[in-house]
Amino acid sequence: MFTPKYPTPDTAPPPAPVQPQAPVTAPAVQAPAPVAPAAPASNRPTIQLTPGTALALVGGGTAVVLVVGAVLVSLLLAVAITGMSVAVCAVVLRSLLNNQKGH
Repeated sequence: MFTPKYPTPDTAPPPAPVQPQAPVTAPAVQAPAPVAPAAPASNRPTIQLTPGTALALVGGGTAVVLVVGAVLVSLLLAVAITGMSVAVCAVVLRSLLNNQKGH
C-alpha cells in the first residue's frame, strides 16, 4: 500500500553505434556547393500594427484599466460605508445598554 509505484522504463531502442568514416580526400576539381533548400512559409498570419490599430489598442487598454479601477474603488467604498454603519450601530447600542443599567 505504501510502496512507491515506479513507471515502466522507456521501451525505445538503444541508439545505433556511429561508425567512423574514412577521411575523404579532396578531388582535383571541386564540385559546386549544394544549395540549401528554402525554409517553408509559415501558415501563421503576421500582425501588422498601423497607427489606427495601435491607437485602438491603447484606447481599449485605458478603458479596461478605468473600468477595473472604478469597480475596485466602489468595492472599497462599500466596505468602508458598511464598517462605518456597523461602528455607529455599536455606539448606539452601547449607549442604550449603559442607559438601562443606570436607571
